[in-house]
Amino acid sequence: MVNPTAGGSASARTLIPLARRLREAGATLTVEYSRDLGHARDLARTAAARGDVVLGVGGDGMAGGVGGALAGTDAVYGIVPAGRGNDFARQLGLPTGIEELAELLLHGEATPVDVLTVNGEPALGSVYAGVDAVANTYANDTRLLRGKASYTWGALRAFAGWRPTTYTVTVDGTPMERRAYTVVAANSGYYGFGRRIAPGAVVDDGLIDVVIIRHGSRRLFVTVMNELETGSHVGRPEVEVLRGTEVRIEASRDLPYGCDGELPGRLPVTVGVLPSALRVIRP
Repeated sequence: MVNPTAGGSASARTLIPLARRLREAGATLTVEYSRDLGHARDLARTAAARGDVVLGVGGDGMAGGVGGALAGTDAVYGIVPAGRGNDFARQLGLPTGIEELAELLLHGEATPVDVLTVNGEPALGSVYAGVDAVANTYANDTRLLRGKASYTWGALRAFAGWRPTTYTVTVDGTPMERRAYTVVAANSGYYGFGRRIAPGAVVDDGLIDVVIIRHGSRRLFVTVMNELETGSHVGRPEVEVLRGTEVRIEASRDLPYGCDGELPGRLPVTVGVLPSALRVIRP
């Protein structure tokens, strides 16, 4: 399943040599180009029903959309990172070289990973509801910048117009109020083009990592943005990390939430977890 627009022309640059390598090794490969995520999900379910191994070629949106469609089935799923962020692939430790990736897909083992439910819909990586979701909007809109540069620009623009927000975060039935820049419910430790928002997150522990970056000075925000590169921000007293199996995020004003690089809706959002619901080929 290929997103033909992922990462500019990255999907074609990845797919063509990878397909050649897989076929040379004796694999039968059928390539389908998706019109949108709904179409990709339908194609994935049809392929899985035939007993095919399903490959999702694209970025985090494609990885999460196709993976979500296969959740709860016995299908085997392979992610081919060919988008801008590739954050879930990074969390799984997937190789980016064609030879290494082909070897993994041909001979690797499929092991279970957890799947999130986001207002009832399946997803893989994380849900973020704050300045980062607003930044995602700006990053998706820009045509002048790509990759991490587009997200950095989007984050700075979002921060410039940010107004203090009070969140109600309910973790496994226990509500708490926090004045914050963002609340993130994470299955994957990475988001925003390789930033380690939840460095302790594990994709097969049956838990959601909840990261709250509390409101503070402008200097604090810039510092935390820099520390996301390594994950060292979680050592700050202004950053709170919780864990649970269900998280509800509400806010004192209208805000979008992001998920797997997409922007599916507005708050409130409820995030749950389906333990070991998807079989993924990974190292």
